[in-house]
Amino acid sequence: MHLVDQIKAKARANKQTVVLPEGYDDRMVEAAGKIVADGLAEIVLLGKPETLQAKAAELGVSLDGVTLLDPAASPRLGDYVAELVELRKKKGLTAEQARDLLTAEDNLFFASMMVRKGDAGGAVAGAFNTTGDVLRAAFQVIGTAAGMKTVSSVFLMVTKNPDFGENGILLFADCAVNPNPNAQALAEIAVATAGSCKSFLGVDAKVAMLSFSTKGSAQHEDADKVLEALKIAQQLDPNLQIDGELQADAALLPKVGAKKAPGSSVAGQANTLIFPDLDAGNIAYKLVERVAGAEAVGPIIQGLAKPVNDLSRGCSVEDIISVSAITAVQAQG
Repeated sequence: MHLVDQIKAKARANKQTVVLPEGYDDRMVEAAGKIVADGLAEIVLLGKPETLQAKAAELGVSLDGVTLLDPAASPRLGDYVAELVELRKKKGLTAEQARDLLTAEDNLFFASMMVRKGDAGGAVAGAFNTTGDVLRAAFQVIGTAAGMKTVSSVFLMVTKNPDFGENGILLFADCAVNPNPNAQALAEIAVATAGSCKSFLGVDAKVAMLSFSTKGSAQHEDADKVLEALKIAQQLDPNLQIDGELQADAALLPKVGAKKAPGSSVAGQANTLIFPDLDAGNIAYKLVERVAGAEAVGPIIQGLAKPVNDLSRGCSVEDIISVSAITAVQAQG
């Protein structure tokens, strides 16, 4: 079964509620109906119900089973305003300003508040709005997971070689969010990605902290950062299978791993690769995708207290459906 199909099966097995704030985008309206019809999640589509129904009729889409909600008319709006004022009181946010944010046309703050308050398990946006806007609302309202300050991204790389990772599937992080993470951030990215590995693949992560150096083979402050991140990650999660610093071949190839990092429980069998910076991660995933013909599933946002995922503004309806299934699986725990 294809990885996305496996994720969809997981979503159906323990159905969650996902909110789609961008009801003003035709693709979101079409995706909402299909997600519910396919049993992937319960969907709350934000917008004026009459406008959404008219748009669905124009598109030839059924919204049967989809909850249509106008934030400005929501009975929860007063509670959300009070919660947002409390959250942002150090910034001096007034009740009027909070109401304006929660009833803004983009619906992003309202959707994030639904997730924060448990009225939805997760949110999916970005078909219309920028990544910065989507993540800003999520960060300010939902915040980061306990013990973490870093929001990051992960790609599930489905390669054609079953000898790598878990039957050819590897996790790459961070490839989309943090340009130059320090050691603390890099450690948090590693721990978050290990959790993603368990959620999506159902196996324990074997995390390789990548570098141009393996076990001190080169001396440089960049390699020192990776080694420091390793130590912090081990403190954050003492049960984590993690090693570094490792070159990519030492992380992935058993013979090379045994030679360069003898005795390592990760070297040569890593399924989770943590890149030292965004340059390395972004270049690597695009090369593996384009040159090696791998499929890149993501980016999936991680590190938030509750799941919010960002789409490309050029996304298809099927992309929205797949990312909603991913978000539903994250919401399962």
